[in-house]
Amino acid sequence: MSFAALRNVALVAHVDHGKTTLVDALLRTSGVFNDHQALVDRVMDSNDQERERGITILAKAASITWGDTKINLVDTPGHADFGGEVERSLALVDGVLLLVDAAEGPLPQTRYVLSKALEAGLPTVLVINKVDRSDARPHEVLDEVYELFLDLGASDEDIEFPIISAVAREGRTMAGIGMPGPDDDLTALLQAVIDRVPPPDANPDGPLQAIVTNLDASDYLDRLALGRVVRGRLRKGDRVALLDEEVAEGEKPVERKLGSLLGYHGIGREDVDERVAGDLFVVAGFPEVEIGDTLADPAHPEALPRLSVDEPVLSMTFGVNTSPLAGKEGKYLTSRHLRERLDREVLGNVSIRLEDTDSPDVIEVAGRGELQLAVLIESMRREGYEMQVSRPEVIEREIDGKRHEPLERGVVDVPEEHVGTVTQGLAPRKGRVVDMRPGDTGRTIVTFEAPARGLIGFRGLLLTASRGTALLHTHHAGWMPWAGDLPHRQGGAMMADRTGITTGYALDNLQARGELFVGPGEKVYEGMVVGENSRPDDMMVNVVREKQKTNIRTHSADEAIKLTPPKVHTLESAIEFIAADELVEVTPESIRVRKRVLKEADRRRLKR
Repeated sequence: MSFAALRNVALVAHVDHGKTTLVDALLRTSGVFNDHQALVDRVMDSNDQERERGITILAKAASITWGDTKINLVDTPGHADFGGEVERSLALVDGVLLLVDAAEGPLPQTRYVLSKALEAGLPTVLVINKVDRSDARPHEVLDEVYELFLDLGASDEDIEFPIISAVAREGRTMAGIGMPGPDDDLTALLQAVIDRVPPPDANPDGPLQAIVTNLDASDYLDRLALGRVVRGRLRKGDRVALLDEEVAEGEKPVERKLGSLLGYHGIGREDVDERVAGDLFVVAGFPEVEIGDTLADPAHPEALPRLSVDEPVLSMTFGVNTSPLAGKEGKYLTSRHLRERLDREVLGNVSIRLEDTDSPDVIEVAGRGELQLAVLIESMRREGYEMQVSRPEVIEREIDGKRHEPLERGVVDVPEEHVGTVTQGLAPRKGRVVDMRPGDTGRTIVTFEAPARGLIGFRGLLLTASRGTALLHTHHAGWMPWAGDLPHRQGGAMMADRTGITTGYALDNLQARGELFVGPGEKVYEGMVVGENSRPDDMMVNVVREKQKTNIRTHSADEAIKLTPPKVHTLESAIEFIAADELVEVTPESIRVRKRVLKEADRRRLKR
């Protein structure tokens, strides 16, 4: 393949604007799916959680050929919590495909990735998707995109992007604003990509330099390094030097013969003999490789600048499940299992850090945000792990001798009638609104700043209050002086005082005292939190008590028990609910809230 006939493009879009659907259409057009293959919708969102949450979590790559041009497509997440994935995706590409909904316009998540793309000086192709919607307003949306570019400090050259109108679901596009005809296909879009995005600006004949931007694992090849060849040629069978952070001046780097080299084809990978400067690669045979390392020519070992990723701002502990119900539902239960799984996560996820604690059974995990940590816990429970996790705590820093905490800047896109919910929700969390812009579509964009710990649980509160219509996007905005105590939940915990099975009779007597988390017929144990007290103090309760059978019956006492449905905690709501002396027990089948110290006598002794 000639060197000019290659393009590397990142796909940038807000949740649900059709980015992954567009990739499906491109793969179909280029004949990646054979006639006999089942077509999977949203093929790039291959992870179960990505499909359920409707978000892209992992950056993934696919490759298509159009005419004599090979186009590598890199799918990027929109959430700042997965900023580590975004930084790495943009290191692989020379241009960006910005996808915007013709009715909703550019939304908060678009802003985050686009700002990173403009910082990197990447040219843009704008695709206005879903122009067939009855409420489409492509002309106004185009004006909003120009405004967004100007807001982000774009240059005149950045703003001269080609505009494509698309119905991605049907694989139809046209240049300019309008409705693609019934016979139109993806030609207009592909041509715009080839015209606007430059071929890789790299020397294919210089000494080898290749940057590792991601890691993967294979049952057969063990650890895989994924990345881009920046200069020269990466050839199977050649000797390659690995330059990592640890290599000191004058020290000889690790050198090995390259036994396995893969390239992207469609959504899969295939064995190749060579990758030329500008192309993406997958190599095996370097078990010590880390993200940001350089693969180089041993005769001229020159390291590339390392990738920088936003620092973690939240940490929580992951420990072995010690409840009386431990081991009943999960497959992986020991600290060795937990440690191995978390070590594996850190390999491919640069924005997560692990720290040891005083106990060998407990590991501290630091990450970019609550959503990122919740996704990790959910992945582990689906794989069969049991664990108990603590409430997230912010990572503090001392600046000029004073205590500081992380500051988050957030953008909420919310219907007008729920703007009050945002401002009322921020006030007790020490947040402040810095900008408010009413839109044409009955929605308002609210920009705010708040301490990171004040935003724990804020996403859930917003979604509940707005019936799922609010869109929240936050990113790290530096450090602020410690904001003091923040309010947490109002009520104390209602704790089971013994092990057993809950009864309707016992719950009926307790539901007037607070909100219950369990229904009848559920297993409970001493120290498990079964509800929230309407008063601020903790309360021990008997939820397994049965009605005494006597000969005397009165009509009113024997009426059927009427129980209010219990509040069932999701992983996110449980993590937000717990206090410092509580943990969330996570198993493949259950999420329970419990006290760190289960026995009442032990808790009393600790208090003393």
